Amino acid sequence: MSTHRAERGFGSRRRAGALGLAASLAAGLAAASGAGAAMADNGHRSRVAGIDLITYHTGVRDVVVILGSLPAGDAMAGSGNIAIPTLTGMMLDRGTKALDKFQISDQLESVGAQLSFGVGAQSLEIRAKCLKKDLPLVLGLLAAELRTPSLSSAEFAKAKQQLSGSLQGSLQDTAARAREAFERAIFPENHPNHPHSTEEYLAAARSAELGEVKSFHAQYFGPAHMTLVLAGDVPSAEVESEIAKDFAGWTGGEDYVHPAATAPRATARSITIPLSDKPSASVMLGQATGLRYRDPDALALRVGTAILGRGFTGRLMGTVRDREGLTYNIGAGVGEDSIVDGDWAVSASFAPPLLERGVASTRRVIRTWWTDGVTDAELGAQKQGLIGSYRVGLSTAGGVAATIHTAVQRGYDLTWLDGYPDAIRAVTRDDANRAIRTHLDPDAMVLVEAGSVAGAAPP
Repeated sequence: MSTHRAERGFGSRRRAGALGLAASLAAGLAAASGAGAAMADNGHRSRVAGIDLITYHTGVRDVVVILGSLPAGDAMAGSGNIAIPTLTGMMLDRGTKALDKFQISDQLESVGAQLSFGVGAQSLEIRAKCLKKDLPLVLGLLAAELRTPSLSSAEFAKAKQQLSGSLQGSLQDTAARAREAFERAIFPENHPNHPHSTEEYLAAARSAELGEVKSFHAQYFGPAHMTLVLAGDVPSAEVESEIAKDFAGWTGGEDYVHPAATAPRATARSITIPLSDKPSASVMLGQATGLRYRDPDALALRVGTAILGRGFTGRLMGTVRDREGLTYNIGAGVGEDSIVDGDWAVSASFAPPLLERGVASTRRVIRTWWTDGVTDAELGAQKQGLIGSYRVGLSTAGGVAATIHTAVQRGYDLTWLDGYPDAIRAVTRDDANRAIRTHLDPDAMVLVEAGSVAGAAPP
């Protein structure tokens, strides 16, 4: 369930102001149940007011975690102003037709609740936490912010300024610049995972007009493809009734962008992004996979990739970090493939004097892994680790909500929650090695280096 694309950090994360919620979170989330067998029995899925609603009852008491999404991300900008999806998301918590932003904040803080939004490649993301008794308040505010944001000109001017400042700051972030250049290189321009450059976003943010936000909101905000997951001490019947009331009469919404063809394999190339006075250089090395998560080889590729680069047990850490001492941070993963085909990448950081040796070492480890394949011992250990991590992730209400939401976005129903460990166990050594050699090519990978790179021309 890895994802590489970072959301632009505009969300107004409202921190818990009441001790009651903080205490319940600390004591209750750790005791949440749901990691055992027959998880699907604890969940309930229904369509309420046009929304795909999933409620999941865990052992946590009094606390509810809410995660949701609807297709209103960057890809929906199409040929229009590319900053409009993000700016629309930023406007949601800046007042509604009935409440200004201070009244909304006061209501949430008075009960220690949290409610925030973020915008990614394809989705507007919704996150909330509250006590069970405050669900009607939080769901009512959520509905109002989604349905009837005030979209005032004064707040829009502030949002533009805030977004521009955030984008300016990211220009000096080596990891963000490396990721951006990598995705631009491996995905074609018409692909949802192909981002515009930060400079393009800056220009778009400055030229954006409020009328564009209003038009975007009218077209893309609606229940048609919205998902809402509630996990914890969830009273399912009461939640359905509340959502039916709060979202009654809301219509519209668009589907996610589904490209007609998967991203072709890019030609090997190296890209350097010089950023002066950086203590380390960020590196991305990889390619598009052409696979969506539900494709037959996708899980086998994930398991094989875990052997290469999952945490301290991966080969990359064992060689590039532990044996050769070239980095403290390196790993490999598959991502951005829940809705469309995604990418495979090694991410690392190296001190500038060690960069050349670090990249060469990384390439050697990848080549050996690709040529010789994985071993049965590695496969057994990583499968056990992946299943264990999955179960640990389900030990909190937040983890349950995130896992369900991701599964639904990938097109699964709740029975997938129980079948995932068995699917991991079923991956064989031949499955993993075939997936690695079929969908990856060490000679066709894109290398991006961002930071104080020796010999690079200044920007």
